[in-house]
Amino acid sequence: MSDKLDNLYRDILMDHYKFPRGNKPLPMANLENEGHNPSCGDDIVMRFKLDGDKIEDVSVDCMGCAISVASGSMLAEIVKGKSVEEVLKIAKVVKAMLKGEDISTETNGMDLGDLEALRGVNKFPVRIKCALLSWTTMMDALKSKLNDNNITNSTTEQ
Repeated sequence: MSDKLDNLYRDILMDHYKFPRGNKPLPMANLENEGHNPSCGDDIVMRFKLDGDKIEDVSVDCMGCAISVASGSMLAEIVKGKSVEEVLKIAKVVKAMLKGEDISTETNGMDLGDLEALRGVNKFPVRIKCALLSWTTMMDALKSKLNDNNITNSTTEQ
C-alpha cells in the first residue's frame, strides 16, 4: 500500500474512533449481544432493531482500542437498512479481508466504503481480533436470532 493510501486509511480509522457511529441508545431493540476480546480487553454491547429479516437500526457501544471502536462504527454504518443475508455476506468479506485472504470473488460489485480502511489490519496479526470483535458479536447475535434465542455472549477467536 502506498503512503498516501496508508494515511487516508489511518484518517478514516481515526475519524470512526473519535466519532463512532451507532453509539446511541436503542430502546426498541429486539436483539442484543455482548462481546469481549480477552487478548486486548475490548468490550462491546450491540443492540439491533430487526423488522423481519431487515436490520432497521443498530446500536454499538464499544469500549476498547481505536481499531475495535472504528470497526464497530463502520459496522453500524454499513448494516443499517440491510437484510440479514446481506449483512452476513458483508461480514464474511470483512473477516476474509482482515485475515489477508483474496476477497475479489466475494465482493462481486459490493461497495465496502470505509471498510476498505481495515484492509491494512492484517499486517498486525494481534489487532485482527480487535477489528473482528464487532463482526463476530453481530454474527453470533443474528445466528442466535435464527435459533430463537435473543441474548448471547461472544468472544473473538482467530
